[in-house]
Amino acid sequence: MKLYSGPVSLFSRKVEIALGEKGLAFDRAMVPFSQATGYTPKHPAVLAANPKGQVPVLIDGDLTLFDSTVILEYLEDAYPSPPLYPTGAQARARCRLLELYADEILLEPVRALMYRTEPASPDPQRQKLRQAEAVRAETALLEHYAWLERQLTGKEYACGRFGVADIGLFMTVHFAQRLNGPRLDGYPALAGWYSRVSARPPVAQAASEIAAADRELSPVLQP
Repeated sequence: MKLYSGPVSLFSRKVEIALGEKGLAFDRAMVPFSQATGYTPKHPAVLAANPKGQVPVLIDGDLTLFDSTVILEYLEDAYPSPPLYPTGAQARARCRLLELYADEILLEPVRALMYRTEPASPDPQRQKLRQAEAVRAETALLEHYAWLERQLTGKEYACGRFGVADIGLFMTVHFAQRLNGPRLDGYPALAGWYSRVSARPPVAQAASEIAAADRELSPVLQP
């Protein structure tokens, strides 16, 4: 099994965590990245596998997959133990919705904070616009934190046992924290869940590697 990943790719790290939780061995090819140019030029193997030219890309035998959600569902079908989805159609659907929420709804305001890892814009007006967008995004994130607080109250993990919903939610919340977004103070259920997930070895490894990549690629997160 081979995974094409990126040093600060949220979606690649989701797949790495799932592989680690399932105890699956894999070779990892870390695609070159810089804050100035991103993934340009695109890695030829990634371009050949994914029309979007994005990581993650997973190769398992003669099967090549892209998109973290598709990859996670494949891993669950092909390597079901230990499970990362709950049993039962309704429970699995709720789990999938939480992962979707993390990837497509919660991530939206986080994107507005990503400029903080990049070189400052040479255009002062553009930089001010980014900063204003980030302020609005932080207000939206607090609303999401409140929603997550309600979802996680009284629960150890999002869908019963640890699983894909936790992986997706953790990575997006972690990126908000990484990008100097709002802290989790005042959200005890969310903060407790975040701490529990952080302590799992595959998660801790991914977070540590992201921090190391930031020290190399983005040593100063822009305020």
